[in-house]
Amino acid sequence: MIVDVHSHLFDCPEHVGDPFAAEASRAHGGEVDLTVRWSEYAATAPADTRTIVVGGKARRSGLWVDDAAVAAYVAARPDRLIGYLALDPTQPGWRDELEHGHRDLGLRGIKLMPMYAGFDPADPAYDDLYAYAERHGLPLLVHTGTTFVSAAPLRYALPVHLDEVAIRHPELRMVLAHLGHPYEGECIAVIRKHRHVYADVSALHYRPFQLWHSLRLVQDYGVWPKLLFGSDYPFTTVDASIDGLRRVGRVPGIPGLDPLDVDQIEQLIHRPSLDLLGLA
Repeated sequence: MIVDVHSHLFDCPEHVGDPFAAEASRAHGGEVDLTVRWSEYAATAPADTRTIVVGGKARRSGLWVDDAAVAAYVAARPDRLIGYLALDPTQPGWRDELEHGHRDLGLRGIKLMPMYAGFDPADPAYDDLYAYAERHGLPLLVHTGTTFVSAAPLRYALPVHLDEVAIRHPELRMVLAHLGHPYEGECIAVIRKHRHVYADVSALHYRPFQLWHSLRLVQDYGVWPKLLFGSDYPFTTVDASIDGLRRVGRVPGIPGLDPLDVDQIEQLIHRPSLDLLGLA
């Protein structure tokens, strides 16, 4: 079984406004259709794929997906999909949204987008959010790394901020998205330190040299087990992500250095991520 820990629900233009929509073509060189269609996702993923679906809330960047839409989407396919709520803690009412999404809608994790929303995730002001998630076993998927949105402050996307959160909340399960690119070394330093902190490899395969280099660092630091598979659909697909990982695994490597461990790449693709995140 393959577990995709990072896929989205967007209904455009209802959920995605500017500047996010206007600048999305910078993501990887060209226009991206952000409207999510289950039939298209399913056609580009193995039939046994289990998928975590997130919306997203970041008023600063023009992104707002109501949690009820995610709950309805996953409820139609409960054997395949698991839904997360999303929070923008810069906006009033986020605490009520947290409890409603968890208790009433039955969503099982939390998506945070600090850079897009414009907040420092290490700020102790958000410890109530983290304590709630830790207490109720709600894993976090946190955007780390760069973006195409000009209004989003890069400093809030640095993986090191989540080190402070993990120190204060050691039982909180977190996934740092996109291996923190282009700050992969920093991301690796964070996930190596903390038992329950992981990184996903979503939306990396279409930069193959960067992916190869990042996985080479992962191998050198011995943190292969801390990587989880993800796609970042609709920016790319499960099948394309698997193919991209296997492609860099076939690269001979630099003379004098070992190539990437292809067995570890296969283990990454088939990682039992739901068990690791307490969602099995």
